Amino acid sequence: MKNTFIQALKLTIVCLIFFSGIYTLIILGIAQLAPNQGKGEVITDNGKTYYANIGQSFTQAGYFNSRPSAVAYNAAGSGGSNKGPSNPEYLAEVQKRVDTFLILNPGIDKKDIPADLVTASGSGLDPNISVQGAKVQVKRIAKVRGIEASKLDALIKEQTEQPLLGVLGPQKINVLKLNIALNKIK
Repeated sequence: MKNTFIQALKLTIVCLIFFSGIYTLIILGIAQLAPNQGKGEVITDNGKTYYANIGQSFTQAGYFNSRPSAVAYNAAGSGGSNKGPSNPEYLAEVQKRVDTFLILNPGIDKKDIPADLVTASGSGLDPNISVQGAKVQVKRIAKVRGIEASKLDALIKEQTEQPLLGVLGPQKINVLKLNIALNKIK
C-alpha cells in the first residue's frame, strides 16, 4: 500500500510540473509563431479595432449578415444554445430567423437559405459564413447600396478563404473582412 501511494505521489508531482509548467511554455512558444503571437487577428478600420476571429453582429440591410449567435456575440461567454434539433423552442427560433431572412431578402426560396445563416454555431462566435451564405444576400445588398451584383460576386470571390491545406474544412468567408471590403467599393 505504501509503495503504491509513493508511486501515485511521484506521478502526481511529475504531472503537476509538466502540465503547469513545461506544457504551458511549449504552447506559449507555439503561439509566438502564430500571427499576432496567438492573440487573434486584429483589424483596425476607421479608428475602430476589431477581432477578426470573433463573430460580429451585422444586421443592417446594406451589409452581409453574420451567423446568428446564441451568446449575443459576447466573447466572454462563448457557448451554444444547448437545445437539441427537435426542441420546440429551438425550432421556433430557427423558423423565426428563416421568416426574417425571407422578409429581408425577397425572391429567395426557403430551400436556398444555407443553414449557417439561421443556426448558431457551437461557440456562438463563428466569424465566418459559407460562400452560399454570402451569395444568397447579394441581391439585397446590391439593391440597398446601388452596386452591381457582379461587383459583389467578385468581392465574395476575392474574400473566400480556401480550406486549410486545400482539403481540411469548407470554403468560408469572414463576415467582418467582407463588410470592411464592401465599404471600400465605390
